[in-house]
Amino acid sequence: MKPQTIGNIVVSKLIEDIHPFDTMTGLPDAEPEAFAANKEWLAPHLYDFAADTLLLSFHTFIVQTPQHTILVDTCIGNDKERPWSEIWHHRSGPYLDQMTAMGVAPEDVDYVMCTHLHADHVGWNTRLLDGRWVPTFPNAKYIFSRRDYDHYQATDPDDHSHNAFRDSVLPVVEAGQAVMIDDDFSIDDTVTILPTPGHTPGHYCVRLRSNGEEAILTGDLMHFGVQVARPDWSAVFCVDRAASAATRKSFVDAYAESDVLIMPAHFPGPTCGHIVGGGGGTWFRLKT
Repeated sequence: MKPQTIGNIVVSKLIEDIHPFDTMTGLPDAEPEAFAANKEWLAPHLYDFAADTLLLSFHTFIVQTPQHTILVDTCIGNDKERPWSEIWHHRSGPYLDQMTAMGVAPEDVDYVMCTHLHADHVGWNTRLLDGRWVPTFPNAKYIFSRRDYDHYQATDPDDHSHNAFRDSVLPVVEAGQAVMIDDDFSIDDTVTILPTPGHTPGHYCVRLRSNGEEAILTGDLMHFGVQVARPDWSAVFCVDRAASAATRKSFVDAYAESDVLIMPAHFPGPTCGHIVGGGGGTWFRLKT
């Protein structure tokens, strides 16, 4: 994705990883014929037709307003204990070096906005220093949904989802850098949240508005491009798949044929674009 300008705001994408995902595992309700019917716009970036697999990008959006540097979602992280994922377990990647090369040092970050508290959205919240997990961004306030925090705090400590909470969320809270939010939060008049529950109880999108232009960073409201055409298909990762589908359908209906730039957390390639169509015939036009 090329850096995108929304009024006086610039949004860049920092990629940590891209890998394929089995279609029926990722979308249990998927119907193979729907991919063929939407091949014209899904190929080549949003679906690998040769391998018949979904494509997932894991990236952070770096949002730079005239006043603030904001990270939206912090991917997977290094050194994390993720025995249930060969790809994520004890990673050692150049994420911070890449960020520095993009002109942003950890000390420059003012806010970290986690759309939800899944492992691939909080991983770089912390880094391992002298055997302890410490906040990666020492001057930042981390914006956590209170509902998500309460949900994962109550999760069985033996559940694998608790690993990320323990090593990437709790150390931020203990350091006094966390800000717990409900359904109404803004950093200034250009950066606000849009509650979109379902994928997790407190999932939110990030809305950017500047000089009459608008973009929405959608987190995991949708994982895969085909969900724009089939918002009723929820990913296996959703805590409440029915609620996720209802929220996604409302979102797709609301922003179809609008000028609002949509920036999903997992779409590979150009990543951002516009929802096109309506009345049950929606698709995603990538902005190349």
